[in-house]
Amino acid sequence: MRWLKGLIMAIILLAVLVIGILFATNNQQALPLNLIWFELPEASLSVWLLASLAVGVLLGMLAMSGVYIRLRALLTRAQRHNQQQRKELDRLRVQEMKELP
Repeated sequence: MRWLKGLIMAIILLAVLVIGILFATNNQQALPLNLIWFELPEASLSVWLLASLAVGVLLGMLAMSGVYIRLRALLTRAQRHNQQQRKELDRLRVQEMKELP
């Protein structure tokens, strides 16, 4: 079963690689990227599209890092509270057993 998962992943990676190569070869037109304040040098369309994808992914990760850190802190606090509750429960069980004749 493990080899089947590896084979499927290899096929998916190969398909993505082929699509990426086809994308890059079909978008070879060189064009400058004109931003409002300045103009970037000429590069192929595929370079600009892939660069914008990479920048978008990085900005998305940066935007979500605050939420991730907050949720991590909540999880840590909940785990600490859970551990304290377990200790209290164990203490009460031991106390109950001592009280029995």
